[in-house]
Amino acid sequence: MAHILPHWTWPDRVGEVTPVHVFSSADEAELFVNGKSAGKLQRQPSHYRFRWDDVTYEPGELHVITYKDGVKWAVDTVKTASEPAKLELTADRSVIRGDGLDLSFVSVAVVDESGNIVPEANNSITFSITGPAEILSTDNGNPADFTAFPSLTRDAFSGLALAVVRSEPGASGDITVRAQGEGLQGAEIVLKAT
Repeated sequence: MAHILPHWTWPDRVGEVTPVHVFSSADEAELFVNGKSAGKLQRQPSHYRFRWDDVTYEPGELHVITYKDGVKWAVDTVKTASEPAKLELTADRSVIRGDGLDLSFVSVAVVDESGNIVPEANNSITFSITGPAEILSTDNGNPADFTAFPSLTRDAFSGLALAVVRSEPGASGDITVRAQGEGLQGAEIVLKAT
């Protein structure tokens, strides 16, 4: 596994030094900024990440190749996002028990036309549901957001939000969860209660 942090959408940082971290248990890693190598680093004993502290931000792409025992092991890529264009939904589980207790966590991402998460997006998202289930709660991970959990409208935080779906007791069938946001192409996902 290799994971690049932070995101690579910093419109106010063009030309400024922006450190890049790669979390991985690989032995070494090479970072590329817009196709140009920023250097290959060896993982230090008892460290859990690689750090490039002198990367100058420019829009485009960060790509890392990690190696274990000299063999290519894992890669990751992050790209500069453009303007928010649409919503994408994913569910941790697409089938839930129709017992009135089982849950599915439906994540929504605000993405650009290329499908890149827009990390500074805070669009208001409204959820709706049809079928044998209810939206029990929504959230966004923002500790300063005091919107009540049962609210069906939630602002994205860092381009993300969440709806928690609970099945109805004794029910089965298709469950359609929809998300809409002003100025964004909406999305829907179909779950199943059994």
